[in-house]
Amino acid sequence: MSEKPKIRFLMAKPGLDGHDRGAKVVSMALRDAGMEVIYTGLHQTPEQIVEAAIQEDADVIGLSILSGAHMTLIPRVLEVMKERGISDRLVLAGGTIVLKEDIEALKKLGVAEIYGPGTPTKEIVDFIYNYFEKNVKKQNQK
Repeated sequence: MSEKPKIRFLMAKPGLDGHDRGAKVVSMALRDAGMEVIYTGLHQTPEQIVEAAIQEDADVIGLSILSGAHMTLIPRVLEVMKERGISDRLVLAGGTIVLKEDIEALKKLGVAEIYGPGTPTKEIVDFIYNYFEKNVKKQNQK
């Protein structure tokens, strides 16, 4: 079995959402799976999130939103990422994003995957490691 890649995961809570239990549970699961996790805390602006991702050299940006403002906040984070030159980072979202049309629209904008309440943390861990294993293989084949 190959060694797992070193992954830096930035967990962010954009907007006014004050509930972070899910973000903390996911963060601990990712840490326990061998990732370095940076948690930005509550009430982050899209600009603060992107700046933290740059400062921490994050490979993955996780956005946890329960406020219902995902169709405003996530596109803005993606826009700022593009402006700052880090649109190549893996972006995941989670929380109460349940409308099929919202999920499709966010994926079309560049969110790789969206996880709702009750998603097994192993599913998130596996997705991230599989993503990076595929990308490392592609880079090595070039």
